[in-house]
Amino acid sequence: MHKPLHVPGSVRIYTLADYDDMFGAPDWFPQDHTPMPGIVAKGRKPAWACAYCHLPTGQGRPENAPLAGLPAAYIIEQVKAFRIGERVGGQPELTRYMRAEATHVTDVDLEQAAGYFASLHFKPWTQVIETATVPKTHNAHYMLVTDAGNAREPIGNRIIETSTDMARTELRDTRFGFVAYVPPGSIARGAVIASKGAGEVAPCESCHGPDLRGVGNIPPLAGRSPTYIVRQLILFRLGGRSNAAAPMQQEVSHLSLKDMIATAAYAASRKP
Repeated sequence: MHKPLHVPGSVRIYTLADYDDMFGAPDWFPQDHTPMPGIVAKGRKPAWACAYCHLPTGQGRPENAPLAGLPAAYIIEQVKAFRIGERVGGQPELTRYMRAEATHVTDVDLEQAAGYFASLHFKPWTQVIETATVPKTHNAHYMLVTDAGNAREPIGNRIIETSTDMARTELRDTRFGFVAYVPPGSIARGAVIASKGAGEVAPCESCHGPDLRGVGNIPPLAGRSPTYIVRQLILFRLGGRSNAAAPMQQEVSHLSLKDMIATAAYAASRKP
């Protein structure tokens, strides 16, 4: 718990005891963002530090939302949806955490946190690669982790998104990234759905804007985790996101899993 921790390129030193209770987060590169409000950096008991999960840069990880650059009003809306049970996460434990956070955070702190994350520029850190075979992985740390050795398997109809350096991921380093393997042809297929639609599916760009960079209070998708995007599409279909969700529920009712993966792969490959 008290062993000094380091990441490449940072002069800062932390120990696990500094942040393992979620009332704090390592800020290895404070020069990469504006000063964090207290609720983001340290939390306000019983509310945890937002940066513990979503990182000081707001980049997030595949298991949670990338908040940087989202409209502040949208962030506030979503947190309040967690608070009243109109939104859940993809994993029961993470839903429990976010529901508790949404309940404990004050509206004033929520506005400060939302304003902070909205002011940040989102920097894509997931490389999208089309491939027929992928490294074998297992679930750990709420995400996929590459198995030891070099064994590979067919990708099938999946997205395999994993850290390029799991040790740095667990240290909450914000200067490396992830790789997302997607089935061959996904990006081109997703580009058609995004720009022209497919069957009864409306073009994604008709709401999320050109190149999926967002419009008004409708969130940007470009450059963001494809795993996260697909998870949200599935939650819309299953009723896990019911707040102001009618347009998306209608949209996903016509999307196959293959369509969802393709759309997410295309979105993740775009520049914000």
